[in-house]
Amino acid sequence: MAGPQRIPGILIVSDEIQLPALYLKRGEDTRLRAGHLWVFSNEVDVQRSPLGGFEPGQACVIADSRDKPIGVGYVNPNSLICARLVSRGIEHALDRSLLVHRLKVALALRERLYEEPWYRLVFGESDGLPGLTIDRFGDVLVAQTTTAGMERLKDAITEAALKVLKPRQLWWKNDASIRSMENLPAYADLGYGEAVAAPLIVREAGLEFECDPVGGQKTGWFYDQRGNRDHLRALVKGKRVLDMFSYLGGWGIRAAAFGASEVVCVDASQSAVDAIGRNAQRNGFGDRVSAVRADAFDYLKALREQRERFDVVILDPPAFVKRKKDLAEGRIAYRRLNELGMQVLERDGILITCSCSYHMPRASLLDGVQQAARHLDRQAQLLVDLQQGPDHPVHPAIAETDYLKGFVLRVLPA
Repeated sequence: MAGPQRIPGILIVSDEIQLPALYLKRGEDTRLRAGHLWVFSNEVDVQRSPLGGFEPGQACVIADSRDKPIGVGYVNPNSLICARLVSRGIEHALDRSLLVHRLKVALALRERLYEEPWYRLVFGESDGLPGLTIDRFGDVLVAQTTTAGMERLKDAITEAALKVLKPRQLWWKNDASIRSMENLPAYADLGYGEAVAAPLIVREAGLEFECDPVGGQKTGWFYDQRGNRDHLRALVKGKRVLDMFSYLGGWGIRAAAFGASEVVCVDASQSAVDAIGRNAQRNGFGDRVSAVRADAFDYLKALREQRERFDVVILDPPAFVKRKKDLAEGRIAYRRLNELGMQVLERDGILITCSCSYHMPRASLLDGVQQAARHLDRQAQLLVDLQQGPDHPVHPAIAETDYLKGFVLRVLPA
């Protein structure tokens, strides 16, 4: 194919495809050429390619100041991250063919990692599809778009998914708050297939959990913690376990399966508490797993006052730091939570604590745990570092893809 021809504001990609060009200022291509995929609005040469001339989600060629194309992406003039690179070079358009290829590449990794088809199939930038998440639940897919570019490609995504995976259903769970940053509406609905009354089932480690692709949190299940939950095997046999922020009982019911004598699951959502009860019964642990609806901080304080003690305490809260400016307040919240968790631990207990806040550094989380331990005159021993599972691969050039951190700690009297 011949190189791109220069027309004001246009790069001819092929005989059939013409895309508008988004030109970067001098030197602003360095980060993209190093592997990053995002373009910020202050990096664009708006004299040559005014952002106001683009439609939200419109495909474009991203070019440097010397007219050399970097690749094909899409634009949202209304967002701080005003463009995302999807394909390097200009050989491929943003169409079903490219999506099919990316899905096949993503699928090959997951099929190598897992024996059964329950996993995160697409993890945005890390799988070369910025703004798209797809979770797989057997023959059901739950997808989420968080950018105008991917929203515009919804039909092509559906077609590509049908070609590669032939799912029975595809749900769109497009109610994430991050969509507001791209001026996208919030909704959740069935994109393909027929709705049925039966609950959606996820399988993990031989257990079954029912989840809700429309009304549940995120895309219905937290696959990122699956490998971390495996560590419970060596820690909980014959032990009393407290699972805070339990959601559908992923940690707690796994603990019961590994031989915990008693598990108490706590969540603020009544629907989650009801689901925990059903999931415990489904897996044969109704006699050892109980579920309580309560605010986590209030419940831990009440347990402390009642002098209740657990051998293992699991703290897996939602993100306390959603924006960088919330970091100082978030640090206090994580430290406070860990201190409360330690106060209901037996003298030689196990604390599992996590954070899914990208803006909360791993070192800061551990420092807060240490401060909490010293405040209680206790000693913490770090046993295992926790991170997201391999179906959430980290993009080395994009720090934001490395978001989940946590620790398994032994907490002793000083």
